[in-house]
Amino acid sequence: MQAGITVSAAELPEVLLHVAVVRPVFLWGAPGIGKSSLVRAFAESLGLECVTLLGTQLAPEDLIGVPQIVDGRSRFAPPVAIARDEPYCLFLDELNASSAEVQKAFYSLILDRRIGEYELPEGSVVIGAGNRATDNALARPMASALVNRLVHIHLRASATDWLRWAGTAGIHPWVLDYLRNRPDHLWTAPPKTEEPFSTPRSWHMLSDALHSYGDDVADEPLRVLAFGTLTAPHASAFRAYVKTVRHAFGLDAVLKGETGWPSAPEDRDLLYFLAETFRARLIKELAADKASASPAARQLAHRGKALLVELAEISLEVAQVVIAADDDGRPVLPTWFLVEVSRDLPRLVAARA
Repeated sequence: MQAGITVSAAELPEVLLHVAVVRPVFLWGAPGIGKSSLVRAFAESLGLECVTLLGTQLAPEDLIGVPQIVDGRSRFAPPVAIARDEPYCLFLDELNASSAEVQKAFYSLILDRRIGEYELPEGSVVIGAGNRATDNALARPMASALVNRLVHIHLRASATDWLRWAGTAGIHPWVLDYLRNRPDHLWTAPPKTEEPFSTPRSWHMLSDALHSYGDDVADEPLRVLAFGTLTAPHASAFRAYVKTVRHAFGLDAVLKGETGWPSAPEDRDLLYFLAETFRARLIKELAADKASASPAARQLAHRGKALLVELAEISLEVAQVVIAADDDGRPVLPTWFLVEVSRDLPRLVAARA
C-alpha cells in the first residue's frame, strides 16, 4: 500500500473522530511510530474500552467462535473478547500480517459489524493497523475485498508531535534534548538486515533504560543501550552527546570560544557529533540570501568560518562534514557562505570536490 497522503500523530485524532465513528479505518505506518498507542488514546478520549486483537496470533475460529447446540440447532458462539454488551473500540492490530483465512473471517465484522448472530453494540468503532511491505515487516497482501471495506489512513512520524508529547510523558532529559537538536534522528526507514533502528518506540525504550540505570550510567552500559536500540550512527552520536552533557562540552561553548574543538583520538566520536550539530545550526540559522541575514546570522557566519579553519587543522575529513552536500549532491548551506568559505579555506573546498 503506497502512501499518497499522510497525517501526523497530532492530526490523526480529528480524522478518526470524524471517520472511525461511521466507517472502519485501517491505519498504515512504519514500525515503532506509535500506531497502537494512538488508537488506544483515541478510544480513551471517547470513553471506550480498547479491545486489541493481534492478527498474527489468531485463527479463524478465534473470531467466528465455536459451534454449540441451542434448542436442537447449532449456532456459533463468538468469543467473549468480542461479544460485549457495551460499545467499545475493536482494534485489529497487525491485521494485514494475518493469514488469508483470518482476514476473510474479518470481512463481516468489518463491513457489517457482525459475527454470526452477534452485532457490535451501537457506538462501537473498528480500527485496523499494520505495516507496509516496504517496511521490511511481516505483511501479507490484503485482498481487494478487504481493502475496499476500509478507509485507509497513512501515519507519518513527526518529531514536533513526538517531542510535544515526550515533554509531558517522562521521557529522559538526555533523549529529549538530543532529539530537539537532531529531530531528523527520531526515525529511520527499517533496514533490510536484522539490526536495531531508530523509531519513536526505540527512543522511548532507551529512555526507560536510562531511567533505570540513572544518570551515573557508565559509558560501556550506555554504549550497549544506545547500539541495542538505535541506528548505529545515531547511537554513536547520542553517546557523544552524553559526553558533552557530562563535561559541559557543548557546541555553544565552542561557538563562544570558551573551549576548542576536542582533538584527542578518544574523542573522535565527540568531534563528529559537534561537527554535525554545528552543521545543523548553520543550516537552521543562516539565511539563503546574505542581504537578508540578521546581525546574529552574520556573526554566526563570521565565527563559523573561523571555526571551520580550526576544525580543518584537527581533521579535514570532519570539517568536510560541515559543508557537505546532501545525498543528491545539492548544497544545503547558503551559496554565499560556501563562497566565503572557499575564499578563506580553499583547501577544504578542494578536498570536498
